[in-house]
Amino acid sequence: MNIFRHRPLALLAPALLLAAAACSPAGGSATVAVPTPDAKTAPVCRDLDRALPRKVNGQTRADPEPRSVYTAGWGSPAIILRCGIVRPPKMIDPKVAQGDDPDAMGGGVDGVDWLMEKESDGTWRFTTSERRAYVQVTLPKKWSGPDDSAQVLMDLAPAVKKAIPEGIASMRG
Repeated sequence: MNIFRHRPLALLAPALLLAAAACSPAGGSATVAVPTPDAKTAPVCRDLDRALPRKVNGQTRADPEPRSVYTAGWGSPAIILRCGIVRPPKMIDPKVAQGDDPDAMGGGVDGVDWLMEKESDGTWRFTTSERRAYVQVTLPKKWSGPDDSAQVLMDLAPAVKKAIPEGIASMRG
């Protein structure tokens, strides 16, 4: 018996509710998935949370939901930082290393190396490399211009350098 034929709306309603809940931030703040760093990465991510600036690119810190020491946000729409993420696949993609990927490249800002990935919607995502934890910064379209993105990374660089030692992060995050 095909249950989808008899109850299509019964299955669709919970899916729509979950999608709406994921897109509707509580209290006006952003909603993000909280990373689950391993035991070696978690302490440096907690150190980063304490070192993060109150303002980034002129935007005041407004952490996303659910609250966590592994996530931070600034402004609205929010600039989002996540610490302890899993290594992005592009981090080890030979095309990126050779400069053959038009949507991803490596670079450094104020002593912190980043994998820079252009998303399909034109926004940018930055992930630290050469550090003992992967820190990911996602910029909304409003802050994805070259001047804004450079300022965001410059504002975050002192905290990253202070809290996340140089080295190789675990693949897990």
